[in-house]
Amino acid sequence: MTPAIRIHPQNPKIFEFRGKPLALITATEHYGSVINRPFRFERYLADAAEKKITLTRLFTLFRELQSFCNPYSTAKPETPDFITPYRRVGPAKALDGEPQFDLDQPNPEYFDRLHRFLSLASDYGIIVEVTLLSNTYGDPVWMLNPLNPKNNVNQIETIHWSEYMTCRHPKLFERQVQHIQRIVRETNRYDNIIYEICNEPGGNVDEAGTPSVDEVNRWLIALAGVIRDTEKDLPNRHLVSGQEAFTYSPWEQSSTLSFRNFPIDIVNMHPLPNTTYDGKSYDQGTFMSKQLKIRAVRDFCLAAYKEPKPLNLDEDNVASQYKDPDGWTIHRKRAWITALSGAHYDMIDFSIINYSETGTEASQRHIRSWIKNLSEFIHSIDLVRARPAVHIIQRCPSHTLPAVMAVEGEDYAIYLADERELDDPDAGKPISGEIVIDLPAGEYQIACYSPVSGLYSPWIPLPGGPSTRIQIPTFCHDLLLNICRGKNNAS
Repeated sequence: MTPAIRIHPQNPKIFEFRGKPLALITATEHYGSVINRPFRFERYLADAAEKKITLTRLFTLFRELQSFCNPYSTAKPETPDFITPYRRVGPAKALDGEPQFDLDQPNPEYFDRLHRFLSLASDYGIIVEVTLLSNTYGDPVWMLNPLNPKNNVNQIETIHWSEYMTCRHPKLFERQVQHIQRIVRETNRYDNIIYEICNEPGGNVDEAGTPSVDEVNRWLIALAGVIRDTEKDLPNRHLVSGQEAFTYSPWEQSSTLSFRNFPIDIVNMHPLPNTTYDGKSYDQGTFMSKQLKIRAVRDFCLAAYKEPKPLNLDEDNVASQYKDPDGWTIHRKRAWITALSGAHYDMIDFSIINYSETGTEASQRHIRSWIKNLSEFIHSIDLVRARPAVHIIQRCPSHTLPAVMAVEGEDYAIYLADERELDDPDAGKPISGEIVIDLPAGEYQIACYSPVSGLYSPWIPLPGGPSTRIQIPTFCHDLLLNICRGKNNAS
């Protein structure tokens, strides 16, 4: 049996998969490939593989409510098409009008789809983050959950929706444990999966009697233990991802505990306002805002780089509602800034829905091709030895933000992005000028690379040394400079 994906033994910020270094880079569907019956995941995965996407995410027990800003996604199946791990047996009706679930009866259709999805993703070499549980967010979403007592025949306690993420109710907690155990046992055979405990856990709802952040964290810790205990006698040991609970009121998404004293291997952080680390706040953009905020994204990734756990900027939704070049360009810049600052990147591509599993003609030309370019580039560098190196930048053109990944003295990838927000009338206008960087003395080659086209300019000689001055060509939005010592090593 092939060992499962693991933290790279020579660089704890990246992964090793099937003997090769790996960065997680994706523009993914909205996590409902298995639970949404009409979704033809075979088409989705084939396109993801062609786009060199290395990660997809899979919710196992969650149905999202349709909303005005995003009425369709794979995680929002129509009621008759919602497939869960449990059989519907009735005779009474669940809150969605379909027969109630029996939590003691596994659903063969669900597990058949689950295994076909994971097996095909494995064939393509795509990592699947298997998300075991999720926040329920409020009564309307809780009403859709099979574990809601009104939706099953198994006499679970009646609860406030926020108590779903606690150990308060023994019957409910035992059902959560059983679900995790069943999924882990079913999927342990796969080498291409990571387990996420819970999507977006939160506490301190502004309502009397609701659980604190500490109480939600105790629940997360207990469930992490369930994953580890379930696997202890199974062939594979899988990485566990997640995050500590965020605070609803006042809003704060803290990360320091996640990196240090929390029983997870990978820290998943959604890039949002007031994401805090080590006492500092980073405003990484408001949900569906069309904000760019790449300086905060970069600075958060760089601040957390010293921690010995990989950081995945998970489920970036700052502009995914906007299926247009402006929104996609925002995500292209955020993806490159993240990857060149030593973290991993996951955005939701809302162009992928039922009957459009490879996106649209426009998204194929734009965000999906752009993500392919990023994945190909980031895997062309020496990921094991490369480290963020923005300190080499002395000066760069006005309105640009640099991110640098380098094997210092050998190979430098310098990404420059226009950081002006869309409400600036000059955003996206041509940029030119000079960049000044510190290089060790020596002879180098330099070429420009386009994140849009995926093409290089010709390589030309560059003498190195302190305060090396480079005149950059005029560009719009973003440009990458690739500097290699000695021989031209472009592929």
